[in-house]
Amino acid sequence: MHVTFYGVRGSVPAPGPQTARYGGNTSCVEVRLADGTTLALDAGTGLRALGNILVREGRAERVHLLLSHTHWDHVLGLPFFAPLWDKANTLVVYPLANEAQQRFQRNIFDDIHFPVSVHDIPARVELARPGERPWRVGSALVHCVQLNHPGGAQGFLIEDADGARLAYLTDNELNAPNPVITTEALARFCENADLVIHDSQYVASDMPQKLGWGHSQVDHVLGFAALAEPLRLALFHHDPDRTDAALDRIGEGARAWLAEHAPSVELLVASEGLALELVGR
Repeated sequence: MHVTFYGVRGSVPAPGPQTARYGGNTSCVEVRLADGTTLALDAGTGLRALGNILVREGRAERVHLLLSHTHWDHVLGLPFFAPLWDKANTLVVYPLANEAQQRFQRNIFDDIHFPVSVHDIPARVELARPGERPWRVGSALVHCVQLNHPGGAQGFLIEDADGARLAYLTDNELNAPNPVITTEALARFCENADLVIHDSQYVASDMPQKLGWGHSQVDHVLGFAALAEPLRLALFHHDPDRTDAALDRIGEGARAWLAEHAPSVELLVASEGLALELVGR
């Protein structure tokens, strides 16, 4: 399984010289499975760059898009996804409830927010409704879990045929005031993962003002990783006001904490262009 980060910010794009190293695009991660199937995790502004690469490499014919939810920072890149504008291609979108599917089409391609109507997209767009859980995509099984986020969000565990396991958990507030899932249950969900990508937007100084906003503090994410014990933990969905220097400091502190409390976990601070190969345990 090959994993590449194309957008790592949360809430709103954050371009500029102080965010250039980690990147300013919002959530989008490419996953290429053992059989070559292409998945896109979320459709933030990072999806534009991914689409250009898929077209250039001849891999745009069929793409599977897994959406955590439909807040703007997770769908804003969709109209600029190059494979959509070729009738030879298919985009399979899942898994959304019926009302979310309707909003997904109406609120983006509505002739008001974007000049092209949903009915004028050349590519085939399939809104999948998996009847069973987990469901199969290419060589992988995809498990779904509800997360702690206003309006709802879902996380995914992707188990590839070669044994690689990736957990994608954003937007999620560990220690939420009224959680739909506990930290312990979420740790069990992604047990033995090779990589956990987790929302890490806030630090302690952001509280209590942002309590209940649906995003996690870095120190809570580290405690979660000590329970789940993935091989790698990627801090993700960085606050748009967090500079590269601030993320460097967060990474240094997080590595020191893990070295003492969970030395088997490798710490990554997600950045645009970061590419990983997962081979399973």
